[in-house]
Amino acid sequence: MATKNPYQSYQQNSVNTASPGDLTLMLYNGCLKFLHLAKKAIDDKDISARNTNIQKTQNIIKELMVTLNMDVAISKNLMALYDYMNRQLIQANINNDKSIIEEVESLVTEFRDTWKEAIHLNRQQQYGGGGQI
Repeated sequence: MATKNPYQSYQQNSVNTASPGDLTLMLYNGCLKFLHLAKKAIDDKDISARNTNIQKTQNIIKELMVTLNMDVAISKNLMALYDYMNRQLIQANINNDKSIIEEVESLVTEFRDTWKEAIHLNRQQQYGGGGQI
């Protein structure tokens, strides 16, 4: 029996055991990774890689959209921002425009950093603050 790549096994276990908050953080980090690769592809004049990485980013954004709880007021605002980012990525792909990708990257970075802070604060609250036992 062939063994799996240990890195792939680790990644799969990370996803399977992650909390919903951590999964969202992984999605934001995935967006940033693919946006970086799309910008590199524009610099390298690699149209296929640009298209692939922008589409991967769009797929992640669509996943973030479907996971929103629309009963929560802020979700409507997030939906509008995700929709805006998705439309901007379409324009970036059509026009081979790195500056649009950078704008979306900036938004995703803000979302990711805010989400990371929310997870941190939630864990502090959940586990009694400063890590005291």
